Amino acid sequence: MHATCDACPACLFHRTRAPSGVEESEGVVMRKIHRVIAVAASAAAFAAIAACQTEKSSNPLTPTIAGPIPGVVISPPALLSPPQGTKLKESDQPVRLVVGNATTTGVRPLTYMFEVASDNGFASKVFSRSNVPPGENGQTSVQLDPLEIGRSYYWRVRAEDGANTGNFATSAFEIFPKAVLNPPAPVAPVNNAISGTTSPGITVLDSDRAGPIGNLQYEFQVALDQAFTQVVAHGIVAETPGQTTYTAPALTANKTHFWRVRASDGETTSAWATTQVFKTPAAPAPPPPSPGPNPGAPCVASSALPIVQCERNKYGHMSPSQTVDFEKAVARSLNSNKIPDGPFGILRKSGGNNCNGYSCDIICSGQGTSQKQWDILGDSDGAQVPGWNGPATYPNIRMDVCEIQ
Repeated sequence: MHATCDACPACLFHRTRAPSGVEESEGVVMRKIHRVIAVAASAAAFAAIAACQTEKSSNPLTPTIAGPIPGVVISPPALLSPPQGTKLKESDQPVRLVVGNATTTGVRPLTYMFEVASDNGFASKVFSRSNVPPGENGQTSVQLDPLEIGRSYYWRVRAEDGANTGNFATSAFEIFPKAVLNPPAPVAPVNNAISGTTSPGITVLDSDRAGPIGNLQYEFQVALDQAFTQVVAHGIVAETPGQTTYTAPALTANKTHFWRVRASDGETTSAWATTQVFKTPAAPAPPPPSPGPNPGAPCVASSALPIVQCERNKYGHMSPSQTVDFEKAVARSLNSNKIPDGPFGILRKSGGNNCNGYSCDIICSGQGTSQKQWDILGDSDGAQVPGWNGPATYPNIRMDVCEIQ
């Protein structure tokens, strides 16, 4: 018999035969034969399975291969985002980790393992994900769950193929604490003080801040009511060191005003500072009337414009009464110098803008549809520039009584 007679059909049949000289029935013999056949079939199946396992262990793509496979080298992934030492705001969450795909000298496909921890020894992991398939365009990424703000994090990633494992590539980033921006502190004008001018400089102490705050700008509002429904001035000013000032445009004189201010870097905005009150100064007293005409020789000339200019030089800025006196003097000088188109006078004007019942800038001659009019004063309410423009005639004029001088 063989050494492995339990698995050998021939030996099994031999051992089950009846002792010599004992007759066996046909049924007994057949049962023994069937048992021998069954054992033979089991042995053949076991041999086939063993052969299959031997074939699998030699295929580098089989999942059950025992690693590592000699000669296979897997590179560390390239760390792309966030870069080492990046400082992130809370608004930058959720953070996405991005790597450049690893390379391998083997034939097995790679997957990636990502880990994030609050310590550089990775004892306190806050995120872990394995079997991440490679992404497109040569990059692979995972998105983290929201992380606690105000602390540093370490992250690492490696590639593996189920039999061989690459080295970890490691980096770190930080998430800032929540940004804090206090309102600026009002300096002046405050406490219902009277400002020096109707265009006061409104000054604040720069805002205290903590966390990720960028370059600040200050928004100022000036209103006639404490609810700021009647805003009369508004401006945004870039921060200057220590204190920041906004100069208001001209405000109504002798009036109570309310102002407030807040700071912002475009992402974080402070509350409004406490509303402050001030009063603009009273309007300055009106200047005294211009002195009367300067004494001088009569105005003599052969044309109208030099006479008008000569008479104008005898006055400063003219009141309505002085304007009428000036016009009468012009008309008399034009007549005494026998300027053509005379005799000249001043135009009565009972309605509209007028100077004591007369036109503020017209010299005339003639009456009715024959009347002629000359404009002798440009900007009669302002610069009062002398001129001689005309004549304008009917029907392009408003006819009125011309009082000859």
